[in-house]
Amino acid sequence: MGSLSRPVTEFCLDLYNKLNRNAEDTNIIFSPISISVALALVHLGAKNNTAAQIEKVLHVRKAAGGMSLGSDLENAAPEMEPERSQEGQSSLSQCNKDEDLNHKAFHALLLQLQNLGESYVLTLANNLFIQQGFKLREQFLTCTKELYGAMPQTVDFQGATEAARIKINTWVESQTQGKIKELFAPGVIDIHALLVLVNVIYFKASWENKFEEQKTVQRDFKLNQNEKKPVQMMYQKGTFKLGYIEDIGAQILELPYAEKTLSMIILLPGDMADGSTSGLEQIGSTMTYENLTLWTSSEHMFETKVEVYLPRFKLEGTFNLNEVLQEMGMTDIFTESKADLTEMSFAKSLVLSNVVHKTYVEVNEEGTVAAASTGAVIVRRSLPLTEVFMADHPFLFFIRHNPTNTILFFGKLCSP
Repeated sequence: MGSLSRPVTEFCLDLYNKLNRNAEDTNIIFSPISISVALALVHLGAKNNTAAQIEKVLHVRKAAGGMSLGSDLENAAPEMEPERSQEGQSSLSQCNKDEDLNHKAFHALLLQLQNLGESYVLTLANNLFIQQGFKLREQFLTCTKELYGAMPQTVDFQGATEAARIKINTWVESQTQGKIKELFAPGVIDIHALLVLVNVIYFKASWENKFEEQKTVQRDFKLNQNEKKPVQMMYQKGTFKLGYIEDIGAQILELPYAEKTLSMIILLPGDMADGSTSGLEQIGSTMTYENLTLWTSSEHMFETKVEVYLPRFKLEGTFNLNEVLQEMGMTDIFTESKADLTEMSFAKSLVLSNVVHKTYVEVNEEGTVAAASTGAVIVRRSLPLTEVFMADHPFLFFIRHNPTNTILFFGKLCSP
């Protein structure tokens, strides 16, 4: 397990539960690693209680002995070594505060994700846009660049709000190969903005075993008890890892991407006779870090012949995370009388105005384009020669970086 695997997964499940509360029949897609990295970047500029609240939300607070790099990251390729300054000291050591959040672990993971090989395109970009007149500390600027590749930019929210909005949107569009446009709609940024955190992720990969386009046919997808809609259903028969979660009657399938560096894991509830979505809620309510680890472990998933039916789909998710992050415990950073961002700027009055996250995922025959209680009993059923995995009703899925077990994307598909 990578050192970031657990905190990212726990943050992911917290966030999913918050976003899913009033979204029974709504698609959801977000990138927990992308948001975690963005909040870690802000943490570099935070102090005292403001920093402690970020650590708590990211589940790195008071982890046993802090967060170590983990063997998987420490054994990263030599080209992933941090830059050295002229004195020969690692220039990253000064950036890694003696606290619970290990920025070097994030840095090492980002380097791994940027070196996935030619079969993958993954761009994870963060930036801070700050009101002109707020002078940023040199140390903060150095560390955001070296650890997170971010180059904070000054804009004039007060005097040229629309120009600031266009500048941010243009930066986002360029970082996501044009997939994410208009991150900020007109009116979202106002003259009171001081600091806007922008976080985008773009991902493109091919399946290890592609679906043949001529086998894609129109089939019905059951939206709920009463409704269905025609979708383009992809099909292939091959050997895949499959598991079965006995107590909630769900199947779990792993579809690997090229060279198996990343995989899409699909959690498919049993097909309710009435087509209801309660099976989805049941999976959601039993998802914990321990259960997900158990359900997807090699002891519980076995290779077998599977006929896979999976709809083509595109998902886009845009979230302003201010309210959700405050509910999760990050309150001070948004409050002028309490925010302590003095590691970022000498100004005492700096607060975070907006945290906006947008993800784009497209799944087709070629692969995926994406721009964003323990102890469950699992049994090996006596299997027929070929299992059928029929994803013709709502399901959950996530895309995982296998070497570190880190969840890059998490989604719920209710309507392709």
